[in-house]
Amino acid sequence: MNLKEELTDNQLYTLKILKTPSAGKNLAKWLMGLGGVFFIMLFVPWQQNIRGTGKLTAFTPGNRPQSVESAIPGRIASWNIREGQYVNKGDTILTLSEIKDKFFDPQLLTRLSEQVEAKEGSIESKGLKANALRNQIKALRRALGVKYEQAENKVVQTQLKLVSDSVDYEAQKVRFSNFENQYVRNKTLYEAGNIALTKFQDIESKYQEAKMKNVSAYNKFLQTKAELINAQINLSGVEAEYQDKISKAESDLNSTLASLFDAEASLAKLRNELANMTIRNDQYQIITPQSGFIVKAMQAGIGETIKEGEAVVTIVPSNPDLAVEMYVKAMDVPLIGIGRPVRIEFDGWPALQFSGWPSVSVGTFGGIVTVKDRVSSRPGEFRILVTPDPDDEPWPDRLRMGSGTKGWVMLDDVPVWYEIWRQLNGFPPSLYEAPTEEKAKDNKSTKKEGKK
Repeated sequence: MNLKEELTDNQLYTLKILKTPSAGKNLAKWLMGLGGVFFIMLFVPWQQNIRGTGKLTAFTPGNRPQSVESAIPGRIASWNIREGQYVNKGDTILTLSEIKDKFFDPQLLTRLSEQVEAKEGSIESKGLKANALRNQIKALRRALGVKYEQAENKVVQTQLKLVSDSVDYEAQKVRFSNFENQYVRNKTLYEAGNIALTKFQDIESKYQEAKMKNVSAYNKFLQTKAELINAQINLSGVEAEYQDKISKAESDLNSTLASLFDAEASLAKLRNELANMTIRNDQYQIITPQSGFIVKAMQAGIGETIKEGEAVVTIVPSNPDLAVEMYVKAMDVPLIGIGRPVRIEFDGWPALQFSGWPSVSVGTFGGIVTVKDRVSSRPGEFRILVTPDPDDEPWPDRLRMGSGTKGWVMLDDVPVWYEIWRQLNGFPPSLYEAPTEEKAKDNKSTKKEGKK
């Protein structure tokens, strides 16, 4: 028998209250459906990425904002530009006036030129004097050779004459000895009465004559011997005399050369000062180093004094090659290779970025990693430079250097469950294959050829 058939509906009111509501069943179905979707999503591919923040800059250092500085101290005499104005390379920014009393003279360059000319004339005169002294030394050396040769010839002549006089003297000695023997013999004969007085007197006369010639020959020999000694002394005297003259001329030459070198050093110093003053005159006008826009004037007013090396204005090039200066964590740096793709979001530009699914992102722009620093730029962070990807949408024209950016360096695909597990454990992203330097260069060359 069925209990339900015996009981009325009113008697089953409590059971009706205890009946499972349909809303609970719907919620359970939804939860089971969401759980299934979530489970399926765990196996969906997720592109890992490395996040970083930074700002816009110029890739080439010469295209970055730069301060124009004054090379010399001075007082502002006039301004030739205003802020926000476009200037061409070589335009005058402002004009300075001198503040140092050393450079007040308006004819300073003329006077320095005159000093240089006077010093050049002095150097020329000293050079002529040095040449004259060199010629004098050469003449003295030639004269020394001639005089010395003459003195040597005199010595040789005297030596020959001495030999001749010596021979004459020896001959006279022999003749005198013969006459002396003859005289002694004839004297004995005369005293014995064997010869006549006249003959004896004749022999005596010849004897006295021979004696006189002997003394004369001896005196002549001694005189020639004295002449030889004098000739030899004169030979040494000639050399000493001319060596003294030559030494004096060489001393004058060295003194002149020392004065000449000192004058040349002074001339070099004057020329250096003249060149410095010529360049300094050009520094009174501060010139723009490159074309661009004046964005900020560091100094103001007329008559204000500025120091050497002090910034005057800041100039920004008109067409810089924009790049993103992005900072990433140190643990992520080894995973970033040159040529890695990057998605960038610019401040002020509406964007919706799904970091794991870049294909569905809106308002972001593509870039590639071009430079990776080898030292940390901030504590625990490294800087990378990202340039526009030539194969992606061009960056907006209205971007300005210094604007903030967010970036995602795109890595490889992994399951969603792995990415969640990695994030929970704080592990770095996985990297299966990093682009090598050669691959990056090949990519760049291919892109350049595609552009051409």
